[in-house]
Amino acid sequence: MGDYSKALEFYKKSHKIREKALSPNDPDLAASYNSIGQVYNNMGDYSKALEFYVKALKIYEKALPSNHPHLAISYNNIGGVYNTMGDYSKALEFYEKAHKIYEKALPPNHPNLATSYGNIGLVYDNMGNYSKALEFYEKSLKIREKALPSNHSDLAYSYNSIGMAYSGKGDYSKALSFLEKALAIRQKSLPSTHPLIKATKDNIDHVKKKM
Repeated sequence: MGDYSKALEFYKKSHKIREKALSPNDPDLAASYNSIGQVYNNMGDYSKALEFYVKALKIYEKALPSNHPHLAISYNNIGGVYNTMGDYSKALEFYEKAHKIYEKALPPNHPNLATSYGNIGLVYDNMGNYSKALEFYEKSLKIREKALPSNHSDLAYSYNSIGMAYSGKGDYSKALSFLEKALAIRQKSLPSTHPLIKATKDNIDHVKKKM
């Protein structure tokens, strides 16, 4: 917590300097709000994080063209906080705004597009809508399989997400197949004591018990 309060102090000092030097709609001021929001988010103070992310967004919406990548990042930040807070309809609204920008601005196999599909999938997953979650997770996976090396951690993340969504649907054999793919990558790329390996093994045990 000490590191976060130091970071907060630093960003707030930096922000005061920028406030004096810059116009109220300068994108650099928005970047400063985003940094403060990020620290609050990391501290688990989600209402404060939201407050600063929204301040950043308001500046970006005035200062930048409607398909600018900074806007997408802002929408994603806000969507992420709403998702963590359990406000899934708001999370979807902001993740979808970000996704529309990425679709226009990025090539079809860009990793950020895969992350964006994954974010939307995660919200549906949290809502218990596993079919919809799978639809977006699979779109994300298709891009990652084309764009990333076969042992990349994001691929393992995709396989794990898909596996757990199949588990949610009660399709345990498919769930097991994807979870084992996730585990294989993680065992190759991470130290054996890494918590992600344990988490994946726990997921596999959970599915096997259901079969």
